[in-house]
Amino acid sequence: MAAAATPPLRVLRAILKELRSRGGDYRHSAAYRYITEQFRKNQVTSEKLCRAQQELIHQASTYLCLLQSVRQHLALHQEYHGKGERSPQEIAQQVGFKLPQQPGGKGWEK
Repeated sequence: MAAAATPPLRVLRAILKELRSRGGDYRHSAAYRYITEQFRKNQVTSEKLCRAQQELIHQASTYLCLLQSVRQHLALHQEYHGKGERSPQEIAQQVGFKLPQQPGGKGWEK
């Protein structure tokens, strides 16, 4: 996500969506208050050109990337984290393979 090409409102909405996905009352969190305060403080008006807004958008995009990466990491960790010893059939199925059948129609199942 390029910071210069991304409108500030889109970045703000994406960050708030990530905070919302974590559950709970996100509107009373310190992160929500800080982010909305910074976006309001660095708004560009017709009377001023806010150079700090470009820095804010870059930091916000970086924070959004962090939130998305943490969410994806947790999802991958939950899916692939070791759950004790697994049967050969479960392992083969997890990586997308199918175990061959033994002669006589018997498989690996006990």
